[in-house]
Amino acid sequence: MSTTSETARDEPPRRRRAPAGAAVLREDKTEAIRAAVFGELAAVGYGRMSIEGIARRAGVGKTAVYRRWRSKLHLVLDVVSAVAVQGLPMPDTGSLEGDLRLLYEVMSRALRHPLASQILPDLQAEAARNPEIAEALQKALREGQHGVASGILHAATARGELSPTLDESLALDLISGPLYWHTAVMRDPIPKGYVASLSRATAAALKSL
Repeated sequence: MSTTSETARDEPPRRRRAPAGAAVLREDKTEAIRAAVFGELAAVGYGRMSIEGIARRAGVGKTAVYRRWRSKLHLVLDVVSAVAVQGLPMPDTGSLEGDLRLLYEVMSRALRHPLASQILPDLQAEAARNPEIAEALQKALREGQHGVASGILHAATARGELSPTLDESLALDLISGPLYWHTAVMRDPIPKGYVASLSRATAAALKSL
């Protein structure tokens, strides 16, 4: 006579069900929401941006947004941080001036993009009021542009173009400041030959430090 425990051992194992509410998040919807954040930031700014507006622009319900991010702030922080992960290409032209020129060409295209020119000033203003956004922007800068610029400095130092006692913090400010000031702050168009002249002048200034 079989016991209850023996019967249980003879039965095939039951397939475990996924817990309720553990629906798989579709990546296409996630990307649509991220793209909608950029669109909303450019159109209305962070202060007026809403989850409702993001969901409408993305073509999803508000629930789809809240399944991924618990608030507007966390959504924006995630999107800003994701930009840093993408990074910039590391130049490898064999010279300091050449590397700077390639970096500036990529940066100038990015800063001239209509979305960037509208979003960056708004986020900078919001960062002055919101420490979490300020931290996310600083992280994006460190891991993106400053990370590449630091690599350029180290390569130039290894080639003997720069002093090994170079003040890297000052050098990074010197690399990053002029182009950002020209495009994002003053919002002036970049004239023909500006990137080449800026690369030449910056390389000369760095070598004098």
